[in-house]
Amino acid sequence: MHTRTPRRAALAVGLAVAVLAASVATPAYARPEHRDPAGTAAPADAVFPVTDGLARRLARSLADPATTRTVVAATAHGPTDLLAVPFAAPGLSRAAEAANLRVLVAKGLPVTAGSLLRLRWAHPDMPAALARGAAPLVAATPTDDAPSGVTAYDRGGAPVSLDAARVPARPVLLVEVDIDRALSAGLALMRGELARRGVADTAAMRAAASGYWATRVDAVRLDDDKEPWLKGDAEIYSIVAGFGLDGKPTVDLVQMPYLDSDGKTYYPNQLLVHFSKYKYNLADVVMMEDDGDTNYQALVQAIVGALLVIVDGGVYQPLVSAILDAIPSSWYTDDPDYVDSWYTLSTASSGRLHGAAGNGWLDVSPYFVQPL
Repeated sequence: MHTRTPRRAALAVGLAVAVLAASVATPAYARPEHRDPAGTAAPADAVFPVTDGLARRLARSLADPATTRTVVAATAHGPTDLLAVPFAAPGLSRAAEAANLRVLVAKGLPVTAGSLLRLRWAHPDMPAALARGAAPLVAATPTDDAPSGVTAYDRGGAPVSLDAARVPARPVLLVEVDIDRALSAGLALMRGELARRGVADTAAMRAAASGYWATRVDAVRLDDDKEPWLKGDAEIYSIVAGFGLDGKPTVDLVQMPYLDSDGKTYYPNQLLVHFSKYKYNLADVVMMEDDGDTNYQALVQAIVGALLVIVDGGVYQPLVSAILDAIPSSWYTDDPDYVDSWYTLSTASSGRLHGAAGNGWLDVSPYFVQPL
């Protein structure tokens, strides 16, 4: 199950935030009236029309038995790179390459990120149904968190409506973004841009000769809810923000690849906050997800634009609200990418910390990083 649903609860405003560090008052975060910075908001549906159009074209090509055999062989052992499928029809390969370029642009990624499109069966039992003679359908995985229905295409290119809550009897091949690959490329792009704009510590970890303190995530859980049958695993990452040693806001990006599903507790023992990077004994965490339509260039520009105007006043001020206010409003409607946030983690933070949006919790503990 995909863990997209916890984020929908984030839109219930009026959130009460507990004080997580002594003597630091943390503001409650309610969904703001967003005013998108010019040039930062990509169209909310920029990716799906591309994958949907490619799904329809691929469905028509399955009228050719040879193409069907090629696709079945390529997906026999799980998801496969769509651009690596050896289609006999050159037009289909060219269409796939063009679609991939459009997806790269929609996600704000360079051409060097490579292929982001993949094929997979919506359910592991579907290839067996295909072997029994069932006619396949092709659909694009929606980027919408709660699709009311799913439109697939038959071998004539005609649309077939499917129930988003019920696995269909017919085998369904999905055209989608390989979010794991996209997230890795996206975070690399964001780290580079943050460093270039001076909103990240480009130096090696400044561990004192005696070591330093960090916050370790001992356990994490996001809320449970039902999800459409065609969704895959989540791709979660966290934006960790605080004031650097120079007094300027600084950001770390922490990927959480194990956090695949909602309603499940994970025990990663992952270091989330490294306090050797910060001037104050405090940092904030904003948890995000790539739904397949995240535009990383827009996101990093929004974050940088929000943080560069914040001046260190000699006392810590939480940065969560500044980050969330900067995120384009389209990411909070229909297909939100915000998961939850935690204010003012300190070297003393321990125990269970519920997120400000009420979508999940972290069990954390102080961890001392020994010097080499």
